[in-house]
Amino acid sequence: MKVMTIVGARPQFVKASAVSHAFLAHGGVREIMVHTGQHFDPAMSDLFFEELDIPKPDHHLGISGGSHGEMTGRMLAGIDALITAEKPDWVLVYGDTNSTMAGALAAAKLHVPIAHVEAGLRSFNRLMPEEVNRVLTDHVSTILFCPTRAAVTNLKAEGIETGVMHVGDVMYDVTLKARQTAEARSAILDRLGLKDGAFHLATVHRAESTDHAPVLRDMVSWLLAQARDLPIVFPVHPRARKAAERHGVSLDGLITIDPVGYTDMTRLLMGCVNVFTDSGGLQKEAYFHGKPCVTLRTETEWVETIEAGWNRLWTVPDYKPRKAIDEYGTGAASGQIVRAMVKR
Repeated sequence: MKVMTIVGARPQFVKASAVSHAFLAHGGVREIMVHTGQHFDPAMSDLFFEELDIPKPDHHLGISGGSHGEMTGRMLAGIDALITAEKPDWVLVYGDTNSTMAGALAAAKLHVPIAHVEAGLRSFNRLMPEEVNRVLTDHVSTILFCPTRAAVTNLKAEGIETGVMHVGDVMYDVTLKARQTAEARSAILDRLGLKDGAFHLATVHRAESTDHAPVLRDMVSWLLAQARDLPIVFPVHPRARKAAERHGVSLDGLITIDPVGYTDMTRLLMGCVNVFTDSGGLQKEAYFHGKPCVTLRTETEWVETIEAGWNRLWTVPDYKPRKAIDEYGTGAASGQIVRAMVKR
């Protein structure tokens, strides 16, 4: 079986590492890895391939920058050519980026079955490009791997029931393996002069957070207020750094560092007290590490983290009563995904 995997952004590299290893463990599968280039910074791309032991991409399109439409169009053309040349049995996409949608559309046009990992998530905010990407991808996918029961319900409401599977979350698979590695290998706390339980962790990267000066200014002001109690480590995404400079928003008062690899980020998650983020994936990872999260958005696609009291929106004063979440599986989602693709 030949599978063409489309990745382009940091969270996809993490998810793909679990499924790629499951392909190898299963045997009889040839995976062709295509990197669109959406995240091109070595600290947000190459480092992840090295740390997570992902095979180097078979094809690197080197596509980044430009408007959403321009970027997606260039990716669509590049992936179309690769599918035509390689003739895969499946095209596998992850999450909700422009790379995801471009891969799914290219495969759909060429009548190649599409497997979507992390299907069915909805923020119900169509102003977010990620929401548009995930909705369109789900509606052309052949098999839809849902991380939660809420995702299955969302798909059913849109008339999608065939090929839908609740398998749990591949990020949990990766987290279980990463903790020991981070404990043994990461020295980031020593480099920053920090101790476990003595700092918060924050990230900001989404366009809706960075493109509008008042929003970014309010967000940074909120973070600075939290930093009065404990210092906040803030790995600064290139988009956020450029936006802060463009809008004249000072990040003084936060411990700003360059983006870090998965091992160092895992160690920061293990050691922090709280997580403040506009990232989707980091909301879940906070829960995996038993850390309360505040989501710097007005909605979230990970509604179960809100209902279980591990997450809240920054516009809400307090958490709901805390309880365990049984949605994400036992760390075996990647194996289920591979077996389902082979069987199908």
